[in-house]
Amino acid sequence: MLEISALSHFYGKHQALAEIALDIASGEIVAILGANGAGKSTLLKMIAGLIKPAPGLTLRFEGADIAELPAHLIVERGIALVPEGRGIFGELTVAENLQLGAYPARARASEADRLAKVLALFPRLTERMTQAVRTMSGGEQQMVAIGRALMSNPTLLLLDEPSLGLSPLLSREVFRALKQIRESGVSVLLVEQNARASLDIADRVYLIESGRNAGSGSAGEMKNNPDIQRAYLGKARAPSSPSQP
Repeated sequence: MLEISALSHFYGKHQALAEIALDIASGEIVAILGANGAGKSTLLKMIAGLIKPAPGLTLRFEGADIAELPAHLIVERGIALVPEGRGIFGELTVAENLQLGAYPARARASEADRLAKVLALFPRLTERMTQAVRTMSGGEQQMVAIGRALMSNPTLLLLDEPSLGLSPLLSREVFRALKQIRESGVSVLLVEQNARASLDIADRVYLIESGRNAGSGSAGEMKNNPDIQRAYLGKARAPSSPSQP
């Protein structure tokens, strides 16, 4: 579905990403792990067309080259981004935010059906449709942000720190929703500091360190990797056995 290779980006003289490669198959959740400043958000913005990559890359979606497409045409191709910080319109109501998500031509004919699916995914939004989004809790605002992205009828959903600032209960609800989204046929590329929750729902994982690929594998392999456990899951190295006299 998505194929990336040799993707690089510079902020002035600082190289934020260097020769990144990854791929996503249809129906997968792929998680990206990495420390703050590793380049994860930059990667998502480049896929979404918000930042232009350096020349020489491969960026293909469903067989088509999208490297030079502007952001609105990438949405029309079927890629939707939920940015860090949500990017919702706080003064507008839930209904108005969701309607804006259905603006792309690919989504207009199925707007009513998409809305029904979003409200089934996040039932608490049903009773908040006329409420200004700025008056809602952080978890509810995140539901609106994800719902708005789904209203565009994507086949690939990009999420940047969806559980940031949420309570454990609402975080679990968001991750439950992501599993349902994948089951509906939408692929998910997930950047998330909660590595444990990411590994619990992901099919595969890429590790990015200092803007470079630093490893990849199945979520199960990553869970059992001692380096991943120490760096991201809070598990200390097991003490060595005392030497025998």
